[in-house]
Amino acid sequence: MPEKPKLLITRRLRDAVQARAARDYQVLTNAEDRVFTREELIEKCQQVDAVLPCHSEHFSADVIAELPKRLKIIANHSVGVDHVDLAAAKDAGIVVTNTPDVLSDATAEIAMLCMLGAARRGAEGDAMVRAGKWDFWSPAFMVGRQVTGKRFGVLGMGRVGQVAAERARGFGMEVHYHNRKPLPDPLAKGAIFHETVEDLFAHSDVLSLHCPSTPETKGIINSKTIAMLPDRAILVNTARGNLVDEDALVAALQSGKLFAAGLDVFCNEPGGNQRISALNNVFLLPHIGSATEETRDAMGFRALDNLDAYFQGKEPGDRVA
Repeated sequence: MPEKPKLLITRRLRDAVQARAARDYQVLTNAEDRVFTREELIEKCQQVDAVLPCHSEHFSADVIAELPKRLKIIANHSVGVDHVDLAAAKDAGIVVTNTPDVLSDATAEIAMLCMLGAARRGAEGDAMVRAGKWDFWSPAFMVGRQVTGKRFGVLGMGRVGQVAAERARGFGMEVHYHNRKPLPDPLAKGAIFHETVEDLFAHSDVLSLHCPSTPETKGIINSKTIAMLPDRAILVNTARGNLVDEDALVAALQSGKLFAAGLDVFCNEPGGNQRISALNNVFLLPHIGSATEETRDAMGFRALDNLDAYFQGKEPGDRVA
């Protein structure tokens, strides 16, 4: 019987995923469940044929240059692959996969939570009650913005963006979107396409970010583009933190140009941005868009499916490089 491939799993995964991996592979795990340093990641990779990382592990070109010839596949436990230099991996002959489809519902749910938490001052109200400071009521108390009937702008109408749009329709919102190209009618479901970012922003009472992080989209939310939004708009980001110039965001929230923001992602993770955290008109979460039992199991199994296919001599279904 041939020897099982050796697999590095860089973070603690769900028990069912860990058990399946241990059944089919010789697994090297991260018992402390912490982020490896660059040197530790390179050292651990010397011992294995494959690695199953999360977005917390960065496979930059210089890291990939130091990986061993025996390492043949990076099977990501994520949809986003901005933590992997795909061109460098391809040049090194390393296959790269991701886990699309399985986290769309969970992430869209978080987008709705961020939208409602921001619009209805959820964090502010929660903190008040927890601190025992709720000692007053009047018709002018804790007034937020209603989302029903408002325009829901989607930047990046991929899988997650489409589900978020569907959830927004449940609140009676009018969906607008910008994509590289219009969706076919059965997928657009009546959503209004805008050829330019500028036109989308002008028609977004709530702007929800669902595009990948690329050199073109990094910092796409900045002082110039925020100015294109309607006054007192709401920004929702469940995609990647570096889509947003956080200094510009703070300024817009302080000035009242933006009514509020609901954020699950930040430029600095873990940790966030304390200038944003100090504001009242924000609803903040610690990057938990896909953190449901069902989705985290599905992500792990999808990554293992890609590994299984590769080591069986087949083309992995979710290959991105």
